[in-house]
Amino acid sequence: MENNLKGKVVAITGAGSGIGEATALLLAAGGAKVVLGARRINRLEALAARITTAGGEAIYIQTDVKRRDDMTQLVTFACERYGRLDVLVSNAGVGPISPLDELRVEDWDDMIDINIKGMLYGIAAALPVFRKQGSGHFVNIASTAGHRVVPTMAVYAGTKFAVRTISEGLRQEAGDKLRVTIISPGFIHTDFAESMTNPGIKAQMLEQRDKIAIPPDAIARAISFAIEQPANVDVNEIVVRPTAQA
Repeated sequence: MENNLKGKVVAITGAGSGIGEATALLLAAGGAKVVLGARRINRLEALAARITTAGGEAIYIQTDVKRRDDMTQLVTFACERYGRLDVLVSNAGVGPISPLDELRVEDWDDMIDINIKGMLYGIAAALPVFRKQGSGHFVNIASTAGHRVVPTMAVYAGTKFAVRTISEGLRQEAGDKLRVTIISPGFIHTDFAESMTNPGIKAQMLEQRDKIAIPPDAIARAISFAIEQPANVDVNEIVVRPTAQA
Protein backbone atom coordinates (compact mmCIF):
# COMPACT_ATOMS: atom_id res chain seq x y z
CA MET A 1 0.00 0.00 0.00
CA GLU A 2 1.20 3.49 -0.80
CA ASN A 3 2.39 5.37 2.28
CA ASN A 4 -0.65 7.51 3.01
CA LEU A 5 0.83 8.67 6.32
CA LYS A 6 3.64 10.72 4.86
CA GLY A 7 3.02 14.43 5.32
CA LYS A 8 -0.28 14.05 7.14
CA VAL A 9 -0.81 16.37 10.09
CA VAL A 10 -2.11 14.37 13.05
CA ALA A 11 -3.08 15.85 16.42
CA ILE A 12 -3.17 13.42 19.36
CA THR A 13 -4.63 14.03 22.81
CA GLY A 14 -3.31 12.13 25.80
CA ALA A 15 -0.02 11.96 23.91
CA GLY A 16 2.21 11.94 26.98
CA SER A 17 2.09 8.21 27.64
CA GLY A 18 0.51 4.87 26.73
CA ILE A 19 -1.52 4.64 23.54
CA GLY A 20 -1.03 8.30 22.68
CA GLU A 21 2.74 8.10 22.98
CA ALA A 22 2.93 4.85 20.99
CA THR A 23 0.71 6.32 18.28
CA ALA A 24 2.83 9.45 17.99
CA LEU A 25 6.01 7.40 17.65
CA LEU A 26 4.56 5.07 15.01
CA LEU A 27 2.91 7.77 12.91
CA ALA A 28 5.98 10.02 13.03
CA ALA A 29 8.15 7.09 11.93
CA GLY A 30 5.79 6.73 8.96
CA GLY A 31 6.29 10.34 7.94
CA ALA A 32 3.33 12.04 9.62
CA LYS A 33 3.71 15.40 11.31
CA VAL A 34 2.43 14.86 14.83
CA VAL A 35 0.95 17.53 17.06
CA LEU A 36 1.12 16.36 20.66
CA GLY A 37 -1.36 17.41 23.34
CA ALA A 38 -1.46 16.39 27.01
CA ARG A 39 -1.47 17.90 30.48
CA ARG A 40 2.10 16.92 31.42
CA ILE A 41 4.27 19.27 29.40
CA ASN A 42 7.51 17.56 30.46
CA ARG A 43 6.32 14.29 28.91
CA LEU A 44 5.43 16.06 25.67
CA GLU A 45 8.81 17.79 25.52
CA ALA A 46 10.63 14.48 26.00
CA LEU A 47 8.48 12.70 23.40
CA ALA A 48 8.91 15.46 20.82
CA ALA A 49 12.67 15.35 21.35
CA ARG A 50 12.67 11.58 20.90
CA ILE A 51 10.73 11.87 17.65
CA THR A 52 12.87 14.63 16.17
CA THR A 53 16.09 12.85 17.17
CA ALA A 54 14.85 9.84 15.17
CA GLY A 55 14.27 12.08 12.14
CA GLY A 56 10.54 12.66 12.59
CA GLU A 57 8.57 15.85 13.02
CA ALA A 58 6.65 16.76 16.17
CA ILE A 59 5.36 19.85 17.92
CA TYR A 60 3.52 20.03 21.22
CA ILE A 61 1.22 22.17 23.32
CA GLN A 62 -0.08 21.64 26.83
CA THR A 63 -3.67 20.46 26.52
CA ASP A 64 -6.33 19.64 29.09
CA VAL A 65 -9.25 18.15 27.17
CA LYS A 66 -11.63 19.22 29.95
CA ARG A 67 -11.11 22.78 28.73
CA ARG A 68 -12.77 23.62 25.45
CA ASP A 69 -10.32 26.46 24.86
CA ASP A 70 -7.41 24.03 25.13
CA MET A 71 -8.86 21.82 22.40
CA THR A 72 -9.44 24.85 20.21
CA GLN A 73 -5.83 25.89 20.80
CA LEU A 74 -4.55 22.42 19.89
CA VAL A 75 -6.31 22.49 16.52
CA THR A 76 -5.35 26.13 15.91
CA PHE A 77 -1.73 25.35 16.80
CA ALA A 78 -1.63 22.58 14.18
CA CYS A 79 -3.20 24.77 11.52
CA GLU A 80 -0.97 27.74 12.23
CA ARG A 81 2.18 25.62 12.06
CA TYR A 82 1.28 23.35 9.15
CA GLY A 83 -1.59 25.08 7.38
CA ARG A 84 -4.02 22.21 7.93
CA LEU A 85 -5.09 19.33 10.17
CA ASP A 86 -5.71 15.94 8.61
CA VAL A 87 -6.48 13.74 11.62
CA LEU A 88 -7.58 14.28 15.21
CA VAL A 89 -6.96 11.30 17.51
CA SER A 90 -9.10 11.78 20.64
CA ASN A 91 -7.22 9.43 22.94
CA ALA A 92 -7.22 11.15 26.35
CA GLY A 93 -9.27 9.16 28.84
CA VAL A 94 -9.51 8.10 32.48
CA GLY A 95 -11.16 5.17 34.23
CA PRO A 96 -11.38 5.49 38.02
CA ILE A 97 -13.86 2.62 38.25
CA SER A 98 -15.68 1.67 41.46
CA PRO A 99 -19.04 0.29 42.65
CA LEU A 100 -21.81 2.86 42.35
CA ASP A 101 -22.54 2.42 46.07
CA GLU A 102 -19.27 4.16 46.90
CA LEU A 103 -20.70 7.38 45.42
CA ARG A 104 -17.37 8.58 44.05
CA VAL A 105 -19.13 11.42 42.25
CA GLU A 106 -15.93 13.35 41.55
CA ASP A 107 -14.61 10.31 39.69
CA TRP A 108 -17.84 10.14 37.71
CA ASP A 109 -17.45 13.79 36.82
CA ASP A 110 -13.86 13.23 35.64
CA MET A 111 -14.89 10.37 33.37
CA ILE A 112 -17.71 12.40 31.86
CA ASP A 113 -15.58 15.53 31.46
CA ILE A 114 -12.57 13.79 29.92
CA ASN A 115 -13.96 10.78 28.10
CA ILE A 116 -17.11 12.36 26.65
CA LYS A 117 -16.83 16.14 26.79
CA GLY A 118 -13.15 16.06 25.88
CA MET A 119 -13.97 14.21 22.68
CA LEU A 120 -16.87 16.57 21.95
CA TYR A 121 -14.62 19.60 22.42
CA GLY A 122 -12.29 18.04 19.88
CA ILE A 123 -15.14 17.60 17.43
CA ALA A 124 -16.20 21.21 17.99
CA ALA A 125 -12.66 22.43 17.31
CA ALA A 126 -11.83 20.26 14.31
CA LEU A 127 -15.13 19.85 12.46
CA PRO A 128 -15.23 23.41 11.04
CA VAL A 129 -11.60 23.03 9.93
CA PHE A 130 -12.31 19.70 8.24
CA ARG A 131 -15.40 21.12 6.53
CA LYS A 132 -13.41 24.07 5.19
CA GLN A 133 -10.63 21.79 3.96
CA GLY A 134 -13.05 19.31 2.43
CA SER A 135 -11.25 16.47 4.20
CA GLY A 136 -10.43 15.23 7.68
CA HIS A 137 -10.46 12.17 9.90
CA PHE A 138 -11.67 11.73 13.47
CA VAL A 139 -10.18 8.76 15.33
CA ASN A 140 -11.95 8.33 18.67
CA ILE A 141 -10.66 5.90 21.29
CA ALA A 142 -13.45 3.97 23.00
CA SER A 143 -12.97 0.67 24.88
CA THR A 144 -14.19 -2.90 25.00
CA ALA A 145 -16.11 -1.53 28.02
CA GLY A 146 -18.17 0.33 25.42
CA HIS A 147 -19.38 -3.04 24.16
CA ARG A 148 -19.98 -4.89 27.42
CA VAL A 149 -20.94 -3.68 30.91
CA VAL A 150 -19.56 -5.37 34.03
CA PRO A 151 -19.82 -4.51 37.75
CA THR A 152 -17.73 -1.51 38.93
CA MET A 153 -17.57 -0.16 35.36
CA ALA A 154 -21.06 1.30 35.01
CA VAL A 155 -20.01 4.93 34.62
CA TYR A 156 -16.82 4.20 32.67
CA ALA A 157 -18.70 1.90 30.32
CA GLY A 158 -21.39 4.55 29.98
CA THR A 159 -18.81 7.08 28.80
CA LYS A 160 -17.36 4.64 26.30
CA PHE A 161 -20.80 3.66 24.97
CA ALA A 162 -21.27 7.41 24.53
CA VAL A 163 -18.01 7.70 22.59
CA ARG A 164 -19.20 4.99 20.22
CA THR A 165 -22.70 6.45 19.89
CA ILE A 166 -21.54 10.00 19.23
CA SER A 167 -18.89 8.79 16.81
CA GLU A 168 -21.42 6.77 14.83
CA GLY A 169 -23.75 9.77 14.69
CA LEU A 170 -20.84 11.90 13.51
CA ARG A 171 -20.00 9.35 10.83
CA GLN A 172 -23.56 9.43 9.50
CA GLU A 173 -23.54 13.22 9.39
CA ALA A 174 -20.01 13.52 8.03
CA GLY A 175 -20.86 13.12 4.35
CA ASP A 176 -18.53 11.78 1.69
CA LYS A 177 -15.45 13.89 2.54
CA LEU A 178 -14.82 13.19 6.23
CA ARG A 179 -13.91 9.91 7.91
CA VAL A 180 -14.70 8.65 11.42
CA THR A 181 -13.04 5.69 13.13
CA ILE A 182 -13.74 4.16 16.54
CA ILE A 183 -10.93 2.14 18.14
CA SER A 184 -11.95 -0.04 21.10
CA PRO A 185 -8.96 -1.33 23.06
CA GLY A 186 -9.12 -4.15 25.58
CA PHE A 187 -6.48 -4.63 28.29
CA ILE A 188 -3.49 -2.54 27.25
CA HIS A 189 -0.28 -2.21 29.27
CA THR A 190 -0.47 1.49 30.19
CA ASP A 191 -0.70 3.57 33.37
CA PHE A 192 -4.49 3.64 32.97
CA ALA A 193 -5.02 2.16 36.46
CA GLU A 194 -3.22 5.09 38.07
CA SER A 195 -6.44 7.14 37.88
CA MET A 196 -8.31 4.60 40.02
CA THR A 197 -9.17 5.74 43.54
CA ASN A 198 -10.46 2.43 44.93
CA PRO A 199 -7.32 0.64 46.20
CA GLY A 200 -8.73 -2.89 45.94
CA ILE A 201 -9.97 -2.50 42.38
CA LYS A 202 -6.75 -0.73 41.39
CA ALA A 203 -4.71 -3.67 42.69
CA GLN A 204 -6.91 -6.15 40.80
CA MET A 205 -6.60 -4.18 37.59
CA LEU A 206 -2.81 -3.93 37.89
CA GLU A 207 -2.57 -7.68 38.51
CA GLN A 208 -4.76 -8.43 35.50
CA ARG A 209 -2.84 -5.94 33.38
CA ASP A 210 0.50 -7.53 34.21
CA LYS A 211 -0.93 -10.97 33.45
CA ILE A 212 -2.60 -10.49 30.06
CA ALA A 213 -2.23 -6.92 28.75
CA ILE A 214 -0.77 -6.24 25.31
CA PRO A 215 1.51 -3.27 24.51
CA PRO A 216 0.14 0.13 23.42
CA ASP A 217 1.67 -0.19 19.98
CA ALA A 218 -0.98 -2.82 19.19
CA ILE A 219 -3.49 0.03 19.27
CA ALA A 220 -1.12 2.40 17.49
CA ARG A 221 -0.97 -0.04 14.57
CA ALA A 222 -4.77 -0.15 14.39
CA ILE A 223 -4.91 3.64 14.33
CA SER A 224 -2.23 3.77 11.65
CA PHE A 225 -4.13 1.19 9.56
CA ALA A 226 -7.28 3.30 9.61
CA ILE A 227 -5.46 6.52 8.75
CA GLU A 228 -3.41 5.15 5.89
CA GLN A 229 -6.38 3.86 3.88
CA PRO A 230 -7.21 5.65 0.63
CA ALA A 231 -9.51 8.66 1.04
CA ASN A 232 -12.54 6.73 -0.21
CA VAL A 233 -12.11 3.99 2.42
CA ASP A 234 -13.54 4.69 5.87
CA VAL A 235 -12.60 2.13 8.53
CA ASN A 236 -15.44 2.64 10.99
CA GLU A 237 -14.59 0.48 14.00
CA ILE A 238 -11.77 -1.75 15.20
CA VAL A 239 -11.76 -3.80 18.41
CA VAL A 240 -8.32 -4.89 19.63
CA ARG A 241 -7.97 -7.03 22.74
CA PRO A 242 -5.48 -9.54 24.12
CA THR A 243 -6.03 -13.07 22.88
CA ALA A 244 -6.30 -14.07 26.56
CA GLN A 245 -9.07 -11.55 27.32
CA ALA A 246 -12.53 -13.08 27.63
